[in-house]
Amino acid sequence: MKRKINILIIGIFLIIPIQIYAQLSGPTIAFENKSHDFGDIKEEAGVVTHDYKFMNTGNQPLIINRVTASCGCTTPSWTKKPIAPGTKGYVKVAYNPRNRPNKFNKSVTVYSNASTKIVSLRIMGNVIPKPRTIEDDYPFLIGGVRFKTNHFSFVKVYKDKKKTLSIQVINTSDQNQNISFSQVPKHIQLKAIPVTLKPKQKGIIEGTYDASLVKDWGFVVTRVMIILNDIKDRNNRLTISATISEDFSGHTPEQLANAAKIKFQEKVYNFGKMKQKTSVEHDFVFKNTGKSDLIIRKVRSSCGCTAVSPKEKTIKPGQSSSIKAIFSSGTRIGRQNKSITIITNDPKTPNVILRVTGEVKNPAK
Repeated sequence: MKRKINILIIGIFLIIPIQIYAQLSGPTIAFENKSHDFGDIKEEAGVVTHDYKFMNTGNQPLIINRVTASCGCTTPSWTKKPIAPGTKGYVKVAYNPRNRPNKFNKSVTVYSNASTKIVSLRIMGNVIPKPRTIEDDYPFLIGGVRFKTNHFSFVKVYKDKKKTLSIQVINTSDQNQNISFSQVPKHIQLKAIPVTLKPKQKGIIEGTYDASLVKDWGFVVTRVMIILNDIKDRNNRLTISATISEDFSGHTPEQLANAAKIKFQEKVYNFGKMKQKTSVEHDFVFKNTGKSDLIIRKVRSSCGCTAVSPKEKTIKPGQSSSIKAIFSSGTRIGRQNKSITIITNDPKTPNVILRVTGEVKNPAK
């Protein structure tokens, strides 16, 4: 009996080293550190880097398969060749602080054939913003005047309303700048305050958008010319955009219950596969399920390759109608996804998006 116990104990001691060896066999990645704090860094100093050094403490070659970063601002590079047992490698992490003020904390994930296949590294620090310049605050230069933006974005403007915005400007030249405008449509009013900017003087361009004067719906873009000291240059332009919508916010529950309502049988048409320089047609059928006349305000496609036309623009309650879409493949190749925007007087769904999708075959195949 005693002899059996001794044999068992010896067997256990023989098995343990084998198990330990099995655990230690293969490549092993051991980093000197797994996090680095850059502390305070200046934005204008540019990209900073840190090398994470490691050793293969295993008994087989170590291979870094890939390294991924949690943010596009962080760029990793690493030892690409196999790392022999007992030798070192690196993972270099670069961080770009441009336009990223204040504290940051980013991770980098290392994938390898080591026993610990995934290792997470981390960088942190604090970006001290660079001092702002006139060019930073007024990035758009037109003649001798700098603009905060060259785009009046009115976003949503209701059909029976006006909206006013302003753009800040500064005269960075050494002479007076008289500001005026040309090619301004009647629904837009622009004025410079003051009209004449002295050198280094700041001012504003005030714009008023009157949607009631626009014979259009949805997203509308206008471009006007900026004239400085009576000098006309077609490149000196100001973009003005607005989405013209109907205001349903004041409708009573009774008005909403008695309003028009558009309901499509389908909102996506898949034409499957088609050849180049051919066309395909489809009728999107819908019905006015409301209690008032449904009015089609506007039908617009996302691409000139898709022609759309409503069968009629006023649809009585209970009446059905359709919108014809014609997609022309032209010389396009591959997957196609085109959208059609329908603007109506339905207060619940004033904008409906239809889609035409499919694949244009490659003629070489």
